[in-house]
Amino acid sequence: MNTGYMRLFLYLALCVLFISCAGEEEAVEEEIIDEEIVEEEVVEEEVVEEEIIDEELFVSQQFTEPGGFTSGIEGPACDKEGNLYAVNYEKQGTIGKVTPDGECSIFVELPDGSIGNGIRFNSGGSMLIADYTNHNILKVDMQTLEISVHAHEPTMNQPNDVAIGANDIVYASDPKWADSTGQIWRIDTDGKVTLLDTNMGTTNGIEVSPDEATLYVNESAQRKVWAYDLSPDGEVSNKRLLIEFPDFGMDGMRCDIDGNLYVTRYGKGTVAKVSPEGEVLLEVQLAGKSCSNLTFGGEDGRTCYVTLADRGNIEYFRADKPGRGWKLQQR
Repeated sequence: MNTGYMRLFLYLALCVLFISCAGEEEAVEEEIIDEEIVEEEVVEEEVVEEEIIDEELFVSQQFTEPGGFTSGIEGPACDKEGNLYAVNYEKQGTIGKVTPDGECSIFVELPDGSIGNGIRFNSGGSMLIADYTNHNILKVDMQTLEISVHAHEPTMNQPNDVAIGANDIVYASDPKWADSTGQIWRIDTDGKVTLLDTNMGTTNGIEVSPDEATLYVNESAQRKVWAYDLSPDGEVSNKRLLIEFPDFGMDGMRCDIDGNLYVTRYGKGTVAKVSPEGEVLLEVQLAGKSCSNLTFGGEDGRTCYVTLADRGNIEYFRADKPGRGWKLQQR
């Protein structure tokens, strides 16, 4: 072979060998980087788990001073900044604001004799309030504090608690306390109101599951929690009994991200954590007895705030999982 060709052949062979080795080194480096990322993620998960193990879970503590709210305290909900809102601070017809440090003030006063109950936030950040005296769902612009009527239905008994889907469809319980009956409504994003079910017991707490496929509604006097299949457009079907308690009443309910349902046991002074299969997993003992509602908040969504009608204040406890509503707020 010609010496020139031989030199060229050797040169090309060395280039191929060099490129092959470099590629193998890059692949090894990528594998090492991937392994480091996985290890970092595992370490972060272990740190979070250690923090949960180290802290005291499901033990209630006082958050606000007793007597700051009226006995009509209800409808707690947290905004994205971690502020907590509940109805009837200092007097009926107000919405109270509680900072993460526990400082309380009147946020807004509702007009025209309206008195609020359940509160939720939609994806746009507006506050939605069940106004039971005037049969409304009110909307509050959180920047201007302008209050408008999102929906009005004169045939409602008294809209009580509200739930909201990820698609901003609202569901409202509507009890008639005088004869222990009730019904539930759907309020579409344009304010259209549709009756979903009637001839029920005293409908009260209401919540949507994390997968948006189930609507839960409880009946206070009958001590039953019902589950419905929920379609994407807000239709309900396949009503079935989730759980029936043997004693005391019920009020507001909220889900965590795993689908467990937290139920306020009014009169008993506990919050029951119920699995999606209807099993009571645990109960959190509160200082007050008349727990009216609850919500999840805090930096990690694992702080559960509970409103107490008999003490006119708010308690809180730490849970092991964030709340569904808090996760929606992070969008």
